[in-house]
Amino acid sequence: MNIFEAIIIAIVEGLTEFLPVSSTGHMIITEKILGVPDNDFTKLFTVGIQLGAILAVVVLYWKKFIDFKSWHFYLKLLVAVIPALVLGFIFSDKIDSLLESSLTVAISMIAGGIILLFIDNVFKTPTIETEEKIGFPKAFIIGLWQCIAMIPGVSRSAASIIGGMQQSLTRKLAAEFSFFLAVPTMAAATGYKMLKGYKTLNAEHIKLLAIGNVVAFIVALLAIKFFISFLQKHGFKLFGYYRIIGGIILLILVLTGIIKG
Repeated sequence: MNIFEAIIIAIVEGLTEFLPVSSTGHMIITEKILGVPDNDFTKLFTVGIQLGAILAVVVLYWKKFIDFKSWHFYLKLLVAVIPALVLGFIFSDKIDSLLESSLTVAISMIAGGIILLFIDNVFKTPTIETEEKIGFPKAFIIGLWQCIAMIPGVSRSAASIIGGMQQSLTRKLAAEFSFFLAVPTMAAATGYKMLKGYKTLNAEHIKLLAIGNVVAFIVALLAIKFFISFLQKHGFKLFGYYRIIGGIILLILVLTGIIKG
């Protein structure tokens, strides 16, 4: 992987991490198109640059994250992240193997897109408009929904937002809680991967990770602001169509052998 490839992949991560389109799926596709070697560092880089995206959430919502008097907020995130921590640890090797499957990504993108076309009509009567009204049981259930995104192509953002809407959160609050939940979830996943792979890193790897995180941070800042505004005005349909079209294109590329399945 060279600097140009690292920057492109980081831009894709920043753009897609908080949109309901699957950042992992997009990075896998981008890496295959660019011809980036499918080695241990590439996998580590894909996870490692999520730290930049995490920081974007903390910066944008810094008042929420540094309000140490609001212990309920931190406890809710802890409760919500437990399912991902447990299942992620148990199925770590299986998840890694799925990351290599472009066919899985294509099918997940299409299926997720179909769901997004109708999701606005399914949950029409939200009753929870502020984070303070999210109870611990609801936080835990949203965390369970998030675990569906362990399947590449599903989208952690989409799964947790749909989980929030299923628990009667407004679209805006469901999206914001999904952002909040991303911080401990992605920090844990990234920390675990980095801890396992840091011994294999050299100076060039560290430089690429640093550049990738900076780029992902800047792009994610812009993407989050765009998404909240767009979601309030237009809902999920456009993202649904995008996922379906992208998934079909990827499926064709896999079935024709242009991209390895």
